Amino acid sequence: MQLEKDERLEDLMIDGLKIIQNVNLYRFTSDAVLLSRFAPKIRGKVADFCSGSGIVGINYYAINKGVTVDEYELQKDLAALCEKTIEYNSLGEHIKSYNMPIQNIPSEKDGTYSLVLCNPPYKKVNSGEKNPDDHIALCRHEIAVTLSEIISIAAKKLKYGGRLCICQRVERFTDIIINMKENGLEPCRIQFATAGKDNKPYLVLVEGAKGVKPQLKVLPSIGN
Repeated sequence: MQLEKDERLEDLMIDGLKIIQNVNLYRFTSDAVLLSRFAPKIRGKVADFCSGSGIVGINYYAINKGVTVDEYELQKDLAALCEKTIEYNSLGEHIKSYNMPIQNIPSEKDGTYSLVLCNPPYKKVNSGEKNPDDHIALCRHEIAVTLSEIISIAAKKLKYGGRLCICQRVERFTDIIINMKENGLEPCRIQFATAGKDNKPYLVLVEGAKGVKPQLKVLPSIGN
């Protein structure tokens, strides 16, 4: 397979798998890898919302063989990169890429997923400085989808007992908990990620389960 001049191969360091990135498009951060490692091991169907070039879903597959993953990405160029990565690694039997907003996932997918993963836009639409590149702004700000929409849609797509794993900036932690509760998802695992010399938490990872009794577990913080 021929890479374009602006494309780069990055090693996932698992079974020789690699992911294709474009230096001119939004590139994933280590938060995505933390999320894929935080998610529980399941056997079944997995959805990766706001998947970008596919890092969360592909990395999750790499460490949890036996699952199938549907990648959902709004932006055409990023979805195409995901497709290219799937082809490069010969993963077509296990991972599919869909170029669509998650609001358009068909109702046939309701109640079908055992796990939904999402590394969402962190910033509300009118908060913080907006990147002048629209494709990057879409990944960082809630322009095309909001946190509440993500959680509501995930709840519909999950099976009973299915899990949503999502990461977000610490200051929006309560937004996750409130929206999970409102949509019948019970927060069951929480982990904070720290960074910098003071080890200050900057990221929270949350797992919510559909239709289960309260069973919250707080994991030790992890450095990044």
